[in-house]
Amino acid sequence: MARVTVEDCIDKVDNRFELVLLAGHRARLISQGQPITIDRDNDKNPVVALREIADETLSPGDLKEDLIHSLQKHVEVDEPEADQPALTAEASEAAETPDAPEEAVTFDRMSEEDLLAGIEGLVPPEKSDDF
Repeated sequence: MARVTVEDCIDKVDNRFELVLLAGHRARLISQGQPITIDRDNDKNPVVALREIADETLSPGDLKEDLIHSLQKHVEVDEPEADQPALTAEASEAAETPDAPEEAVTFDRMSEEDLLAGIEGLVPPEKSDDF
């Protein structure tokens, strides 16, 4: 019965390798407890995953995105870049309104000589003969 299901899925996912990856990922999600979208009919999780793909109860594109996100270790967040003219316009408006609370921003500044003196003052750890 799974062979018929694979043949039905080829229409939805052109690449057989990608189909195996998507169905395997979905089968793992089912075994982790995610609800299934079709009747089980005493089938195992891989067959249920293939039938969900064949019946288009799950989008292959959504499964692919979910698989990619599950494999990513570092996710970069696309943040919109701030427009400099808009920021200066907002800053000038804030300066004109007397009711706006002023925030005092202070920075610790250190000269190059102070930095070098601080580095030279660091003592390296003592070496012991225990190791």
